[in-house]
Amino acid sequence: MNTATPTAAQIVPVRIPGAVYNVEIGTQLLPGIGERLNALLQGRLTNGKLRTFVVTSPELAALWAGPLLDGFPHCPVVLHVPAGEAHKRLPTVERLAEELSSHGADRDSVLLALGGGVIGDLTGFLAAIYMRGIPYVQVPTTLLAQVDSSVGGKTGANLAAGKNLVGAFHHPLAVYADITTLRTLPAAELRAGLQEAVKSAIIRDPDLFDFLEREGESVRHGDPEALQHVVAACVRIKAEVVEADEREGNLRMILNLGHTLGHAIEAATHYTQLLHGEAVAWGMLASLEIAQRRATVTPAEADRISHLIRAYGPLRTFSATAEQLVNLTARDKKNRSGTRSFVLPVGIGDATVVHEVTDGELTQAAAVVCREAATL
Repeated sequence: MNTATPTAAQIVPVRIPGAVYNVEIGTQLLPGIGERLNALLQGRLTNGKLRTFVVTSPELAALWAGPLLDGFPHCPVVLHVPAGEAHKRLPTVERLAEELSSHGADRDSVLLALGGGVIGDLTGFLAAIYMRGIPYVQVPTTLLAQVDSSVGGKTGANLAAGKNLVGAFHHPLAVYADITTLRTLPAAELRAGLQEAVKSAIIRDPDLFDFLEREGESVRHGDPEALQHVVAACVRIKAEVVEADEREGNLRMILNLGHTLGHAIEAATHYTQLLHGEAVAWGMLASLEIAQRRATVTPAEADRISHLIRAYGPLRTFSATAEQLVNLTARDKKNRSGTRSFVLPVGIGDATVVHEVTDGELTQAAAVVCREAATL
């Protein structure tokens, strides 16, 4: 990926009651984040010093901490979290909180989440609960985090029973999505992140859907301008939905297309067989199966949706039964009063939340994807 010449940054504002912040999307943003934060926090700094703590993995620190830290007049403290979903747990949060305390972190301190969705979710949750809430900034380094998890204020950790079952809504001060960091992503992770972009296009943006179809080769090969366009479009969709429904009362649930069954696949396989976006791809195909049976999408739309999901694959195999997956959806955090909430596409650029998908319907759809996965 050629990033010698920085692209002009795009700024997408997020405006909700009690929180207004910008998502900045461009290349070579890391070196300027320290200066931007100093300007953003003028008036609330102690002795004019920005007390900053960077939470990241050792691998990402080796790649990207240098350019980030060089932009700060006072070098931040770096706290490490091992890579992987297995560490997105409460013991990790407690350890990080103890480390903050030992380093003298106070109410004026700022956390920076440098990493993907696991780092972002954990850091946001830590910021939400440390001293009953301190500010934090998202610096997402994976495509999945840039297009989705870094925006919207959802933070949390996993329990053994399921993903994100503990957490809080705590919005960042700012989000800096540096497209440059995507150049070190393995191809599988890039494509897994692109499945979240496909999801955004299906539920809310037919123009993005057309772009992903038309410019598929450039997007899949990591062209920075193409990726910046995709990230900006996804962030605008996320901001629009969050502004209308911050606490996931109804509309925001559409962002979970493919996630109910996707999370179940991850849990059934102990988070070891598929990346998150890959599991979501299978979940979207299952949702499409139900939508076709209910005739909420036309055959032509269903074909286009299925083709786009598969174009951003390749889909990978997993080992689980339909019955396992359906049982695990009972633990989904979107469920209300014992009723399963489920997102179905109702056309390209439109989706709906339903509450009456039966176990039989879901078992049929899960069986279809389980059979296909077994043949790969």
